[in-house]
Amino acid sequence: MSIAASNDLTVAIVQGATRWHDPAANRAYYGALIERIGQPVDLIVLPETFTSGFTNQTLGNAETLDGATRHWMAQMAAATGAAVTGSVVIADGGAYFNRMIWITPDGRLEFYDKRHLFRYAGEHERYSGGHQRVVCTVKGFRVLLQVCYDLRFPVYARNRFTQAAGFDYDLALYVANWPSPRHFAWQTLLRARAIENLAYVVGVNRVGVDGNEHRYLGGSVVIDPLGAAQVELGTIEGVAVSTLSATALAEHRARFPFHLDADGFVLT
Repeated sequence: MSIAASNDLTVAIVQGATRWHDPAANRAYYGALIERIGQPVDLIVLPETFTSGFTNQTLGNAETLDGATRHWMAQMAAATGAAVTGSVVIADGGAYFNRMIWITPDGRLEFYDKRHLFRYAGEHERYSGGHQRVVCTVKGFRVLLQVCYDLRFPVYARNRFTQAAGFDYDLALYVANWPSPRHFAWQTLLRARAIENLAYVVGVNRVGVDGNEHRYLGGSVVIDPLGAAQVELGTIEGVAVSTLSATALAEHRARFPFHLDADGFVLT
């Protein structure tokens, strides 16, 4: 039985001021930020809707899953030797999705469609929600993919445990466009998800002001299972790198086996 990852994982978080409704400019911009990482990493994390900003104008901003951004992400993954992830507005089967794309250096593609659509901003009126929880694997680390508003719903992110399979995941990953009026909630909920799930949490937000005049304060962060920040970006664009220790995670779970007292349930 394995209840934790067996290898350390080095993660780069990329926090930028996403250009409004300009995918080509954003690919160039975030590509330049990725170049600033400057060291080998295993996983590169970009914000939510990093090619457009958080928009309800799906027509003209959506790509297909085989579009330019997917191929750009594959190129970034191959060039850096790291898995690359972030969310993009995707048109698929006559519907629109806020889709978190995950691409590995060998070109393997997985994706997660945002389940909880932000009713306050009308996202539920233009996008379709996902119905499948997705866990990807990199270097033995199991990574739960989540997008922005999903952070407010702890049941969907609950890290279940069985004797046969161990934990669902080792790292919960949240990409976001989380605006400044609710920045304290962003900081608080990320830490709560780490503590309650005996897992690392990475949250990647954007900065700047979008086309709807919403301001973003960043605060992208890597959090350990105790809820402490290993590295945290401030309110301006930048990149940061942090290594998640598989040994520390296993020791924490062994010392504090809260999962053995957790309530069982089934996600639907």
